[in-house]
Amino acid sequence: MSKPIEAKIVVVDDEPSIRELLVASLHFAGFEVATAASGSEAIEVIEKTQPDLVVLDVMLPDIDGFTVTRRIRQEGIDSPVLFLTARDDTQDKVMGLTVGGDDYVTKPFSLEEVVARIRAILRRTREQVEDDPIIRVADLEINEDSHDVTRAGQPVDLSPTEYKLLRYLMDNEGRVLSKAQILDHVWQYDWGGDAAIVESYISYLRKKVDGVEVTEADGSKHKVAPLIQTKRGIGYMIREPKEA
Repeated sequence: MSKPIEAKIVVVDDEPSIRELLVASLHFAGFEVATAASGSEAIEVIEKTQPDLVVLDVMLPDIDGFTVTRRIRQEGIDSPVLFLTARDDTQDKVMGLTVGGDDYVTKPFSLEEVVARIRAILRRTREQVEDDPIIRVADLEINEDSHDVTRAGQPVDLSPTEYKLLRYLMDNEGRVLSKAQILDHVWQYDWGGDAAIVESYISYLRKKVDGVEVTEADGSKHKVAPLIQTKRGIGYMIREPKEA
């Protein structure tokens, strides 16, 4: 029995090898994929398929990815755009966000990172459409409107950075995030420190989120099941505990 299609994706890149790798990886992850090799072809394919997300190379042989994004936005197509670029340039990133892009991946990239970012974008945009401010993983909840965090119904007091880190982990529930990815998203591109800051903040989150104590009706107490996990040598993830 085939699994249901998670979303429709359009992949735009003029390099056949990159297109093929992305298509294979996205198909394996459960996405339906269409492709284009140029900017003009991309506009035609996007108009025809009305995808849930576009993976768009910035440097294309005819018109660049920024121009493609401007044109589809002018036509009222609001599909999220994940840019692929060989240039790790802040000016390019600002330009991409200005024309209506949603995120960036710099070449060379890992296929796992692309899939994780796609899912994070889709989750954000679908939540906006559904207008549900609550994000949940097991008994952990974030209210995006009020920025309140609760675990097993109890309030959890987080700093702005702790909140941002928790939000990023929950956006990517079940997926391992490297320290570099976390630094990039939580501390942004201008962070010049080392990855030790990530370890420190993960430790803070564990104490606050996984350290909550629940009191039962009979007065007995127990700690909640841990949600934040370390994949040694790879990174961190958050996911619902497996049933015993």
